[in-house]
Amino acid sequence: MRTWGTPLFLLFFISTFSDAAPLKYGSTDDGELAHIGLHDSLAWADYYYNIHRYKKALPLYEKNLQNSSEERKHILKKMALSEAALENPAKSLGHVYECFKTDFNPNFLLNEGFDPIRETEEFQAVFNTIVPRATSWSLVFLFVALVGFYIVFVIAFNSQIHPTSRILISLFIFIHSLFILNISVNRANYLLEYPHTYLMSTWASFLYGPLLFFYFKATTQKYRFRKLDLLHLLPTAVLFGFLIEEVYLMSADQKIQLMLSRIFNGLNPSDSEKLLLLVILKIVSLAIYGYFIWKVYLKSKRLNLVGLKNRIWQKNIYWIHIFYVITYSVYGIIIINNLNSGVLFDTSVIAMAAMVLYVGYSANIQPDVFNGAYSYINRLFPKYEKSGLTPSLSLELKENLLHLFANEKIYRENDISLDTVAQRLNTTRHNASQIINEHFHVSFHEFVNTYRIKEAKKLLVDEKAHNLNIINIAYEVGYNNKVTFNKAFKKDTQLTPSQYQKNILRS
Repeated sequence: MRTWGTPLFLLFFISTFSDAAPLKYGSTDDGELAHIGLHDSLAWADYYYNIHRYKKALPLYEKNLQNSSEERKHILKKMALSEAALENPAKSLGHVYECFKTDFNPNFLLNEGFDPIRETEEFQAVFNTIVPRATSWSLVFLFVALVGFYIVFVIAFNSQIHPTSRILISLFIFIHSLFILNISVNRANYLLEYPHTYLMSTWASFLYGPLLFFYFKATTQKYRFRKLDLLHLLPTAVLFGFLIEEVYLMSADQKIQLMLSRIFNGLNPSDSEKLLLLVILKIVSLAIYGYFIWKVYLKSKRLNLVGLKNRIWQKNIYWIHIFYVITYSVYGIIIINNLNSGVLFDTSVIAMAAMVLYVGYSANIQPDVFNGAYSYINRLFPKYEKSGLTPSLSLELKENLLHLFANEKIYRENDISLDTVAQRLNTTRHNASQIINEHFHVSFHEFVNTYRIKEAKKLLVDEKAHNLNIINIAYEVGYNNKVTFNKAFKKDTQLTPSQYQKNILRS
């Protein structure tokens, strides 16, 4: 009995006064107490961990890694925290990775046990990619994406926009909005929380160019689609088929494991092994279609296929797209060379956001610009549909209208109205409005102002008119007051009448 007395007393003391009693006893066949695996048990490992003897705890945790799955999660967490306490970030994160494979819980990284390594580069790289957090940019991109989806809805259900234009521009904005939403989710570190958002916009990488190209062709040349045009969708079909097989059919857990492996290897969770090839092919696609769109736009401008307002709108759309192409291309070149591309990638996303917001502005302020050449087809303007205005009569009225303004200068009349013009043309107000809209692509007031401002410019620099002040010139060309004259003049020239006169006389 003396040989057992001291150990039993010590064990009793430890079990009584220690928070983590690492004891496991069993009853042997002969009724004697036996200590089962005491020094290698998980309880002893936890005991050493609790008294901060991490170097003694780690080997014991290592020996118990083959325990049940629940105990394994516990062991890996303790090993991660032990290595963190010993200031070994690489080993600590290695255990975190193994733990996340079976129990993904990003909040574990908030544990105060990681404080000794929290400021290290390795820990920050993982922490800033895994733990969800709403940043300013993620919220901005989320807002733009939601605005984009609203715009798609507005355009898709606007019956005044030609069906072809409606479909093409809606799809164009939809894929922009989807991409921006994907970026927002990524920036807020919610990809792992919602794994099925992984690469959710990548399938449309080769659609930006074709959609904008055919939109320009349809709205400037009234292009009718052919079966051969489906070949433009071939790259998208191939990419979509590849992504379905390789990514989209994966379970949520499989996607999480895939993203985790990339994060712990120092990559972005959205990066893929074939990223470089995809970036190169996308740059090629954007460049080729950018050239095609430019040719269509130049032809439209040269042949005056659409009105000035439509041409300005299309030019703005084109240059926003080109800005995106340039920034994305530079971004691609940089990442191909394994350099940091953060700022340029942000710039390319900002270009996409600008596209969404500009189209949204146009959809609410001037939706007619989406039609382009289709704007002047009667079936889109029911008010002209039953006018009975034949092509020959339309041309005749156009010539008479030009005579009234160029020769008789009826725009000088300060009470001129559409009814006055219709009466002089010996036609209806309805027909007069149609003539101005279809032949000159402007409203009645814009048409009148064009002639008034043109004559005002001549009077401002005419030596014979030097005795006329600004208000006299305004009255002379048909305006009732100086304020309206100044506003119309500045809209046309970006200068006030006085500034225009000084600039001309100085030169």
